[in-house]
Amino acid sequence: MVVLDSPTYAPYKDKLQEKYDYLLSLLHDRGKSKLKKVAKAFEMAANAHDGVKRKSGEPYLFHPLEVAIIAVEVLGLGSTSAICSLLHDTVEDTELTLEEIETAFDPKIKNIVDGLTKISTVFDTVEKNISIQAENFKKMLLTLGEDLRVILIKLCDRLHNMRTIHAVSQKTRLKIASETLYIYAPLAHRLGLNVVKSELEDLSLEVTDPLLYIEIKTKLEAQKQDREDYLKRFIKPLNEELNASQLSVFDIQSRTKTVFSIAQKMRKQGIPFEEVYDLFAIRVILESPLNLEKNDCWRVYAIISQQYTSNQSRLRDWLSKPKSNGYEALHTTIIGPDNKYIEVQIRSKRMDDVAERGVAAHWRYKSKEGELKPNAQDMAFDHWMAQVKETINNKDLSAIELINEFRFGILAEDIFIFTPKGEVKRLSKESTALDFAFAIHTDVGYTTIGAKVNGKLVPIGTELSNSDIVEILTTSKNRVNLDWLKIVKTGKARNKIKEYLNSQKNAFSAEGKEILQRKFKSAKRAFNNRNVEHFIKFHGFTVPNDFYHALAMGAVKQEKLKVAAFFKGNPIEKVKKQPKKGESKSSFPSKNKLSSAIVVGDEYEVEYAMAACCSPVPGDQIFGFITVNDGIKIHRSNCLNATNLMSEYGYRIVHCNWRDKSYDQSFISELMVNGIDDVGIVSSITDIISKDLGVNMRSINIRAGSEGTFEGVVEVMVKNLFTLEKLISTIQNKHQYIQVKRLDTLN
Repeated sequence: MVVLDSPTYAPYKDKLQEKYDYLLSLLHDRGKSKLKKVAKAFEMAANAHDGVKRKSGEPYLFHPLEVAIIAVEVLGLGSTSAICSLLHDTVEDTELTLEEIETAFDPKIKNIVDGLTKISTVFDTVEKNISIQAENFKKMLLTLGEDLRVILIKLCDRLHNMRTIHAVSQKTRLKIASETLYIYAPLAHRLGLNVVKSELEDLSLEVTDPLLYIEIKTKLEAQKQDREDYLKRFIKPLNEELNASQLSVFDIQSRTKTVFSIAQKMRKQGIPFEEVYDLFAIRVILESPLNLEKNDCWRVYAIISQQYTSNQSRLRDWLSKPKSNGYEALHTTIIGPDNKYIEVQIRSKRMDDVAERGVAAHWRYKSKEGELKPNAQDMAFDHWMAQVKETINNKDLSAIELINEFRFGILAEDIFIFTPKGEVKRLSKESTALDFAFAIHTDVGYTTIGAKVNGKLVPIGTELSNSDIVEILTTSKNRVNLDWLKIVKTGKARNKIKEYLNSQKNAFSAEGKEILQRKFKSAKRAFNNRNVEHFIKFHGFTVPNDFYHALAMGAVKQEKLKVAAFFKGNPIEKVKKQPKKGESKSSFPSKNKLSSAIVVGDEYEVEYAMAACCSPVPGDQIFGFITVNDGIKIHRSNCLNATNLMSEYGYRIVHCNWRDKSYDQSFISELMVNGIDDVGIVSSITDIISKDLGVNMRSINIRAGSEGTFEGVVEVMVKNLFTLEKLISTIQNKHQYIQVKRLDTLN
């Protein structure tokens, strides 16, 4: 290809040609005319990106080419998506225009590329507290209703960026990986793109917690042959029965749990890798016609139950009621060879395609115009789209609020709740009784005082489960208060509560303003913006309405408003408060005693403090976060707060490194200990820590648990991660009934 003969591409010509030929081979059944358009798009992209290289040093052309391959190979998209993938960065990064793209192809291609360009464009925001990433995500949501392929290609783009993430700086890696875990992986899950979601999560974990990732990956690899042998033993008797039934079995395979999901289970349950017993599941995939799919799946279930003992309490029927992301299957847990509990998933080839490719498998090109239309099985997706549009059309939501609402409301799975009369309401998982009240009617929500769930009286903050029958108890007066915002999970309920509180605040603010006006009039002082600004600032406020509201509510006492005394002399001088004895004049903390331990950014002497939520020690992967009032806080990269901080406030992240030397000072670390209670257990733990290992303890708090157990927290002072991990393993090795883990967050 002539276009690859330029100086930029010549050294990589063979590799680029190989990738391009592979893309065409994936599209071989699309017809010559469509392949010619793909060839034209590749040539346009190559010319547009000529001379540009990625951080890895390779020509930039590799990126759009790989995105196109992912779109076709992983998601099963067609030539239109391949063309748009090849051109997705051209308008933003090169001289190529949308008009030229429309002339070369058609308006449909132009519109999709335009949507992809809007997602990627970074622009300055007026409000400094709004995350640029959140604004970009808001743009991405706005494209959902235009053409689903925009989002699908964007996910392919993110997947390739994650595959090549090690070419960028550590700070950028952490930001991108956290943003991926916070938004893009849940989005892929909600769209049913399991194959994309799983890889995004694993690649993100490799960045945020590389030691844990390597540990799990290594142990999984070591067990690979054992898993394959077990699968053969499981399949052998089952195959005979399935063949005798004349069912058309497409495949029987073993599905290993992803590294990320194993890590999540280890963290959540506080267990080592060796205690994660459901490392893999068996998947039976049938080649069944659409009208016989469900019946055939149940027939396989019957055969398996005859061959192996089935645990009825673990049966999951997602055939009758598919998940909200379109997932359909029958799950059962059986006792397999060697008395091992094994999960078996039964589904058709179509169901398997949907499980891996989600909504991308549902949608197909139809008609000569090539429009993408949903089939009858996309009702759940249509409902979800209605939620998306309702959320993004809410003008009162800031970008940060939008991204949080999308993640915790729209990306969550649905549950169905019934009224006593049998009416059903669809809510997000983790919704509360108060959310249900607002789902019935706004006025019902405002007057809620309690609820009955399945006939039992419960608080309004009770989390609901699928198929609960809920009766809302009301009164004649509105009961809304600020604490309700902590109870509700859905965007509708939260917005209605905010609307009510704002209306009440405006009324109280007007009352407070009248009070202050009277005080100014009595003191013979002009009630103007300048005087009010100085006066409220002295009382700790910056926004007049906030001060007025506090005054009306009694948070600011009227008798303390000494207006006349305040304005004697120079009011500006009176506004300045002198720091108390021993208090720093700076809003930043005094210089950290550990300032020689960490290099923050490009500086060596920058004030910082260790984050209490994760207590980093030398050896941990770390980053700095610029707080509003407390300077720079140092967090571990796998801190439970890290994903949120990096995705929402990426512009406040500072790259940090431990200095390459030994440290004389010690660092605080907290350990959670629990196990079987016994006489002298506290003494045993303290002896190991202090006497055997010579580690100083800062505090120890052990308490009796239930049914002969104990639990507690021990604060130790260690010099590095190696010492901490040695301490944990030593305690566990000496006492088989004691479990020790590092605390991620303070309770």
